[in-house]
Parts: sequence; structure tokens; C-alpha cells
Amino acid sequence: MFRIAIGRAEGIACFGGTVQAFLASLAPLIAFPLVGAGFGLFTEGPRRALTDLAMTLCAVLTPAVLSFEIARRWNRREAWLRYATAFNWCEWILPVLAVFAMLPMSIAVGAGASQGIVAAGFVLFLGFYALWLHWFLARNALSLSGLRAVLLVLLVNAGTAAAVLIPGLLAPDRG
Repeated sequence: MFRIAIGRAEGIACFGGTVQAFLASLAPLIAFPLVGAGFGLFTEGPRRALTDLAMTLCAVLTPAVLSFEIARRWNRREAWLRYATAFNWCEWILPVLAVFAMLPMSIAVGAGASQGIVAAGFVLFLGFYALWLHWFLARNALSLSGLRAVLLVLLVNAGTAAAVLIPGLLAPDRG
């Protein structure tokens, strides 16, 4: 993951391209929300806990579904399992990066920078890095042109956002 995090494409070869490797990459992305939902059943109530779990599962699984379909249409199906496996494991780069970014943020705020501006910069930094990371993985793991990799990232992220957000917007508030 470190190699990929710093833009070294050979890191992709470290991930398996099998169904078992893909399922192993999904396990922690699903296990943590399941545990959280278990705790949420007692603290937030079953309805809220299960709704949050469903939204998280959509957020975790939708990128795989959408990227598979795009890879299939672009004749990259054989490379998709390694891509999806690397994608799932590399999602862990983002929280680690966020932790490391907190120190300079704290220093900046302590030196008098506006907390709101620093927080906005932090969110923008993580967001752009996440988009770059997804583009890098698509470009190198699926052997896509830069433009196709951009298109895949846009479609997958927009589709994931829609799958997670639209049901909540359409559901009546039963508060």
C-alpha cells in the first residue's frame, strides 16, 4: 500500500487477483461496520444502526459493482479482480494519511490560522488525494488511458454517492 500511496505502480502487483484475495479485502471493510452496528443497536436503536449499516455496505460494495461493469465493457475484466482488491486495501491509506495530516493542522491552528480554513484545506487535500489514488489505481491496475481512468473514477464516485445519498433523500422522515 505504501508504494501505491506514493505513486509507484509496481505496488499493484503485490495484491492478489483472485476471488479469495478480493473477498479478503472486503472482510475488514464489512467487519468494522458490522461491529459498529452491533454497538449501535444498543446506543442508537435498531432502526438507526441498521440504516447506517445498509448505507455503509452500499458505500463499500457499489464501487466494486460499478467498476466491474465498466471494466467488463472496456475489455479489462481479467485485470479487475487485482484492481478491486488493491482498491479495497488502499482505502486504508486515507485514514492513515488523515492522522498524519493532523499534526501540521494542529501546528497551523496553534500558530493562529483559522480553524475553519485549516479544516476546509484538510478536507480538500484528502478529497483530491482520494480522487488521485482512485485514478492511479484505475490507470495502472486496469491499464487504462488517463482519460478513461478519469471517467471510471467520476462514474464510480458519482454512482456510489447516488446509491448512498438518494435513498435517504427520498425516504420520508419518520424522526
